[in-house]
Amino acid sequence: MAGSTFGKLWQFTSFGESHGEGIGVVIEGCPAGLEIDKAYIESELARRRPGQSTIVTQRKEPDTCEILSGTMDGISTGTPLAIWIANQNQKSKDYSHIADKFRPSHADYTYFAKYGLRDYRGGGRSSARETAARVAAGAIAKLILQKVGIEIIAYVSQVGTVIAPDVERPTKDVIESNIVRCAHSESAVEMENYIKEIRKEGDTVGGMIRCVVRGTPAGLGEPVYDRLHADLGKAMLSINAVKGFDYGSGFDTVSMKGSTHNDSYYTNDDGQIKTSTNYSGGIQGGISNGMDIYFRVAFKPVATIMQDQSSLDEKGNEVTVTGKGRHDPCVVPRAVPIVEAMAANVLVDHLLRSKTNKISDLI
Repeated sequence: MAGSTFGKLWQFTSFGESHGEGIGVVIEGCPAGLEIDKAYIESELARRRPGQSTIVTQRKEPDTCEILSGTMDGISTGTPLAIWIANQNQKSKDYSHIADKFRPSHADYTYFAKYGLRDYRGGGRSSARETAARVAAGAIAKLILQKVGIEIIAYVSQVGTVIAPDVERPTKDVIESNIVRCAHSESAVEMENYIKEIRKEGDTVGGMIRCVVRGTPAGLGEPVYDRLHADLGKAMLSINAVKGFDYGSGFDTVSMKGSTHNDSYYTNDDGQIKTSTNYSGGIQGGISNGMDIYFRVAFKPVATIMQDQSSLDEKGNEVTVTGKGRHDPCVVPRAVPIVEAMAANVLVDHLLRSKTNKISDLI
């Protein structure tokens, strides 16, 4: 299977299946001398793990990790970092009823069409369980970004028809204080109740995640095909259940005039070049301009619902697919750390690449 490696200078390869022995990741490009905080990696995994609240799948996975290589005395050596996350609560029998049936809007049929076989146990590689590897890699990327003052904050801004009002400066304290991970406390309660209602109906619902990156220096991003926003878009669209991505003013741009949308430059009291508005979302010409980077990621409703659905089996016969097993009624609360992790992986990759921009960066 190709396509399991992400990045260029900061590069990671994930492996493993939903109901296999576990999930793992090999990271290349991590500079030597970084303190690899295992407790921090596991705290990030805990934000993504199943079973953490009443509104997510009740699969019980502790998601502790084992660092197999790339460190000595807790410090990175510059060699490949390998991290292993064991699966401890597989229930493959929960999927025996769809061993030869294609679940609507899942990857069952497309994997079968591509490979001639498929892992029906939770979807194998197509399962969101794979994202644990991304979060582990992203945790180490965040440790690097902390060294240069870059902070990434993602939060749920919409669940179904429940839309939270804009929060001028979202904080992690508020976001992590509620199980929905919404930056607006009152909306979080409304979202939680809505998700619970949807679950009682045996249905699922989608949502929106907003992400802001603070402290990014000007100059990250590569023309033409590796633009910073293009790589962020690819990273987000590679996450399970993502259906849309926009950054800055995004799709709202189409109704604006250039005289309004243009971000005028000025010099602040510290002598730094800034813009009076930020419709560009911190990126111009595919390169960061030093302003906050912000974007949105839209997630579809989880495809597995606790209702009967018509479908086909591998022989083309009409069948009924009955929903069962442990699944999220809404994916966005657990997807917040995944969005942050993938943003961190992109930013570290471009941070490392920026060290080759000028000869002065090399001497």
